[in-house]
Amino acid sequence: MTLWSLLRSPAEQRIAGMPVPCSVALPDGQRIGSREPRLLFEIRDMRALLHLRQGAIGRLAEDYVEGRLDIQGNLHDLMAAAPALLRGDPTHETHGWLLGRVSRTRRAIWERTHHSRAKDAAQIQHHYDISDDFYALWLDPLRVYSCAYFSSPDMSLAEAQQTKLDHICKKLMLRSGERFLDIGAGWGALLLWAAEHYGVNATGITLSRNQHAYVNRLIDEKGLQGRVKMLLQDYRDVDESAPFDKIASVGMCEHVGRPNLPSYFAKMRRLLRPGGLMMNHSITAGGVENGEVGGGMGEFIDRYIFPGGQLVHVSVMMDAMTRGNLEPVDAECLRPHYARTLWHWADALEARLEEARRVLGNDAEKIIRAYRLYLAGSAMGFEHGWTSLFQILAARPAERVSTENSSADRMPGARSDYPYNRSYMYAGNTAIDPVHEVEHANGEQHVS
Repeated sequence: MTLWSLLRSPAEQRIAGMPVPCSVALPDGQRIGSREPRLLFEIRDMRALLHLRQGAIGRLAEDYVEGRLDIQGNLHDLMAAAPALLRGDPTHETHGWLLGRVSRTRRAIWERTHHSRAKDAAQIQHHYDISDDFYALWLDPLRVYSCAYFSSPDMSLAEAQQTKLDHICKKLMLRSGERFLDIGAGWGALLLWAAEHYGVNATGITLSRNQHAYVNRLIDEKGLQGRVKMLLQDYRDVDESAPFDKIASVGMCEHVGRPNLPSYFAKMRRLLRPGGLMMNHSITAGGVENGEVGGGMGEFIDRYIFPGGQLVHVSVMMDAMTRGNLEPVDAECLRPHYARTLWHWADALEARLEEARRVLGNDAEKIIRAYRLYLAGSAMGFEHGWTSLFQILAARPAERVSTENSSADRMPGARSDYPYNRSYMYAGNTAIDPVHEVEHANGEQHVS
């Protein structure tokens, strides 16, 4: 009996239990599974069949990227079928007690050695400096690479991203003339939005050379020199001598590392004036203990997409904020919003695969295969609650507590700019008309 035949029977059982009709094509020409499949797995290497038998989704994704497996079919069908392959909940520890303890020890060592300034810069550049033109193919016109905010179900992605930018600015209560810091500013959407619509003096930092150059070109084109600046800088090196009124950290904590979170938030506190507000918008783990999604999915993302990235549960994030001497004052879960955002991105990339191949050149096929599975797989993860996303608003408490006569702006008992309730975040219209701005952006920006 050959190894192929040993693996075939368990693989048949797994395929038979899939919610979408599937079949597997073996290298010898045999097929197993449905005669009218919506998904076809073409096995090129025995390892792929072994991983299919094991239900190791992350390893199957790796097989696809490396050419040991081809997948024919719709990504939505693939993500509907994939959870049936898993053997357990990917948000829970799957090791036994001893292996679990060894795994946690190894993870703790890894966490403490993978977040030097040099390694963080290399890891950020590995992801964000692939190609600006590649990202522009599937992001919105403002190139917002974070969860959108669908305040209305019929919003386009571009409208939802602009609504998200305004939602953050409202939560931070940005005011004209305030000093605003955007940590990990990406392609500058929030940085420029805050300056143009709220009149702040804005500083952004990034470790991506491509993003740094791109945003500085936009600053020059928009005539915002003197009011907006974008620095190529590590967050640990931001000058603390002139504290900011407000800080936003969007999609940044995922790169900090769990052991470094308390010191990260302590740094944010030192960068804030007393009473100032900080918005932390970041992906969080679905489980309390897991530092990555199970089933090999976290390992796949670390290898091909975000090296050095790590997620923590929202409770851990809150704890780290508090240890950094910030006061969490509001939290909002955007998990369903991110699932929808990711499907927008995945579908946009699917529609422009040939353009992506031209943009990426020699390395195109591996990158495209990795990103197809990463975007759609992440959407699946948010849909199932394996990952989540929270906006947490925090304050640096002032030393002096407000009294009835001490401040016209703060209610009695307040120690920050945060008011007694959150109605200010939602009352009235946005600073702009999102539909008008989308048309304006589409008219002035093009995807090369």
